[in-house]
Amino acid sequence: MLTVIYIFGIIYKNKPKRDNYMKSLKEGRFKGERALFASDGLKITDSVFEDGESPLKESKNIELYNCTFDWKYPLWYCKNVTADKCTLTLHARAGIWYTDNISIKNTLIDAPKTFRRCDGLNLNDVQLTNAEETLWYCKNIKLDNVKAENAPYFGMNSENIEIDRLDLTGNYAFDGVKNIVVRNSRLITKDAFWNSENVTVYNSYIWGEYLGWNSKNLTFIDCTIESLQGLCFIENLKMINCKTENTTLAFEYSTVDAELKGSVGSVFNPKNGVIKAEHIEELIMEKEVINPDETTVICDKIDKISDKPEWKR
Repeated sequence: MLTVIYIFGIIYKNKPKRDNYMKSLKEGRFKGERALFASDGLKITDSVFEDGESPLKESKNIELYNCTFDWKYPLWYCKNVTADKCTLTLHARAGIWYTDNISIKNTLIDAPKTFRRCDGLNLNDVQLTNAEETLWYCKNIKLDNVKAENAPYFGMNSENIEIDRLDLTGNYAFDGVKNIVVRNSRLITKDAFWNSENVTVYNSYIWGEYLGWNSKNLTFIDCTIESLQGLCFIENLKMINCKTENTTLAFEYSTVDAELKGSVGSVFNPKNGVIKAEHIEELIMEKEVINPDETTVICDKIDKISDKPEWKR
């Protein structure tokens, strides 16, 4: 109800608070296509969305508490959604697309292909157990304490991302991303950060072949990296206080400024820059391919210096 008060000829409108106009639905069981289509201002608690596509399509100002979604496309073209202690089952595939300003916490998402072309996404204490093709073409994202499993191509072509405590398993993560900061995370992923731009990773563990190829402005700080032919073809690679365990054929054609602890298996044809390392097992510099004078290598111990890789000998 809108209350209008007249005082000395001035009109004051007492607008109702949001909680006063939100409709509450409790212990509901919703079936059929577009069961709550284009709703505005719903608080839904302890409810199940059964068979029927797009139950909340084109809705806005939606709060979900302890709800289960068991069919496809539950939240498409929505705005201003919060979800707490919810579940998206395996059948709720492609569940959240074209949705803006959505916050999800304490939630299990068992469905693949969740989050596509979303703007304003906040995930906190969320488990994605089947994260194939998840988080594509999204922007303005915050992830905190998220676990993503079975997650090939996680985060592809997304931008403006802040991540803390991500545990990810799945190849080709973050292909084509822009403007991303990752902290305190564990990434088990082949071909991570390919074609990326403006990426900074702090205090994290990254395992996987061919890390960072064809990227620009890629920075690792206090990280541990294991990679075959990783850190290659990069424009402006920075590594500060990092470990490169079981890492071979690193830095091919990269412009690099690296400060490394421990041992590097092999360094291969860096384009230019500075590499500081405690130990390099093999330094490979092909004069007919790159100019060795363009790269400064500062190392306490180099076991072997070669003018060509093993497959050309």
